[in-house]
Amino acid sequence: MTVVTAVFCYLAGSLFAGISPVYREGYQFDLSARTFGLLTTIRMEAVNGITGEKDTAEFVVVDSRQMDGKEKASTAQMDENGDGSAQTDENSGSAAEADPQVPVYGRNEMEIDFNGLASAESDTALKNLSVYLASQQGTLQNEYTGLFKGKNLILICAEAFSPYAVNEELMPTLYRLIHNGFYFSDYYQPAWGGSTSTGEFSELMGMIPAEGVKSIRRTEGHNLYLTIGNQLSRLGYFSEAYHNNSYTYYGRNKTHTNFGYSSFLGMGNGMEEGVENCWPQSDLEMMDFTVPRYIDKQPFSVYYMTVSGHCGYSQTGNAMSRKNWEAVSRLNFSDTVKAYYASQLELEYGMRSLVSRLEKAGILEDTVICMTSDHYPYGLEAGDTWGNSRNYLPELYGCEESELNKFTRDRNGLIIWSGCLETYLKHMAKEISEPVYSLDILPTLSNLFGVEYDSRLLVGRDVFSDAFPLVIWPDYSWKTDQAVYDAAGGRVTAEAGAQVSEEYVQNVKDLVKNKFNLSKVTLNYDYWDKVFGEETHSVFEVGSE
Repeated sequence: MTVVTAVFCYLAGSLFAGISPVYREGYQFDLSARTFGLLTTIRMEAVNGITGEKDTAEFVVVDSRQMDGKEKASTAQMDENGDGSAQTDENSGSAAEADPQVPVYGRNEMEIDFNGLASAESDTALKNLSVYLASQQGTLQNEYTGLFKGKNLILICAEAFSPYAVNEELMPTLYRLIHNGFYFSDYYQPAWGGSTSTGEFSELMGMIPAEGVKSIRRTEGHNLYLTIGNQLSRLGYFSEAYHNNSYTYYGRNKTHTNFGYSSFLGMGNGMEEGVENCWPQSDLEMMDFTVPRYIDKQPFSVYYMTVSGHCGYSQTGNAMSRKNWEAVSRLNFSDTVKAYYASQLELEYGMRSLVSRLEKAGILEDTVICMTSDHYPYGLEAGDTWGNSRNYLPELYGCEESELNKFTRDRNGLIIWSGCLETYLKHMAKEISEPVYSLDILPTLSNLFGVEYDSRLLVGRDVFSDAFPLVIWPDYSWKTDQAVYDAAGGRVTAEAGAQVSEEYVQNVKDLVKNKFNLSKVTLNYDYWDKVFGEETHSVFEVGSE
């Protein structure tokens, strides 16, 4: 009877799963296990092991005329077939003729012969991708192009950071950075697989981590030409990457130099000289120890992966919660949420020290800080793994549990700040209210720093450009400035005042599929190496220290 029941559940699960993108194009082990259960997922792993990765990566041409939606400054919102961009160039030229003061912007494109690459390629997936990219046009440059050219960059992936914990009284530095630069009021870090590595991958690569937690390890030995670390290193920037936990965890010692950093320092290969080995380790101690390594080596490009905000959240299980408990003890929250606040306070103290040191060195206006989270604070969810008898996320977010879904859960924070945005470039600081997510960081920074890059090769968008705003989740759900689509139930919810047609929804679905395929082929076939050649691998040897 047990065998019969198991077989029935197996077949039923397979039948139901067959209609879901999670089961088909969007398959990932951890996501599939949570959605369909372990039995179906084990079968899919076996199938994948037999068939291998032979996805032909079929791309769909999307009619840009169906994507207009709300009126925007430029008509080239989305350029799946080139029509929109041609119109934009025409309009820009007309405007310039009428008013010579109106600037005419070029595109963030490089001279890449995608048609030639397609003609020379025998592999179907690679040929399809090159044909698709040949049909695209890059996003327009804009008044923010090169705004930070030549400045220093500090890029930070903050463990389990959430802006819901930030208030002006308790965390004044983080509050200042969030609200006094580019303020992203509708920003997301999708839970690509519940892992820090997938959050890092999405930020550093500008690609969907389509292989789940395996994605970042798959970059070993690949040509990561377009990462901001490699872009700036080729311009002569001093560069290093830092992490205040084990330097071999997630294989970072084999991946992070390939992202464009001359060395990667963590616990076990030098960080222990300045950071106490407790759990989790101190972000403040990491900042104090590492800043002197680069502060007088301008221009510099450094990357931090923090750890102080790591779960679990209790005084007994978290050294940072214990250390900072007095500062949060009077907050009107449960002890678990207080412990989360206390762990994030160590990040606040680290950032406070960092900003102070930059100011004392006289380079605050010459330095850009970009920070986001790796994932939402899942250690506050209910479960024996985290030691929680209930879900504490609604308490942190200030909402009812019934209001939590993947869209509200993954809403997060992004900091792009420089001292110059509080002084001589204050007029350029602004709120970005359109949907933005972690994949947009790389193209946005590339545009702000004025480096040469090709926006067609990245999934995300420069948020200051004419590009169509789109946030994608690993189950093929999405959000635009017009609508939200939940793939799990096939539900479309239009934003207030928007009229969303069936054609619009289908076009966005097709665009999402294109972006997944772009990510898969780029990662699985080392496509950037096909484009840029072996001589343009990371400036630094993989695994160097």
